[in-house]
Amino acid sequence: MHQLFGIKLFFSTTYHPQTDGLAERMIQTLEDMVRRSCAYGIEFKECDGFTHDWCTCLPALELEYKTCIHASTNQTPSILEKGWNQKLPQDSLRKELIEIHSTASSFKGMLEKTRNMR
Repeated sequence: MHQLFGIKLFFSTTYHPQTDGLAERMIQTLEDMVRRSCAYGIEFKECDGFTHDWCTCLPALELEYKTCIHASTNQTPSILEKGWNQKLPQDSLRKELIEIHSTASSFKGMLEKTRNMR
């Protein structure tokens, strides 16, 4: 199967992980994300303020990593892995705000038409 898709397989030993270049880079990036979030803290509603517990931060960091466009592929890992982008909480919020704005604009237009009829 890997030959069909042109994938080159490299096997590494447990004690020489440097041969796994891309995996090592991803692990380094994730370690950096965990380190920074634990140093500064991430605000969570469940914990009444900021938390520095890395276990609590992992789901948010995973979502952040999977939805960021990577320079090497110009795609998000979510698209490459699943074929679709994960929805972020702020995406649904923006959509609701746009709908509210368009509804308010149409209501304003109807109100002005009603006032002009008098």
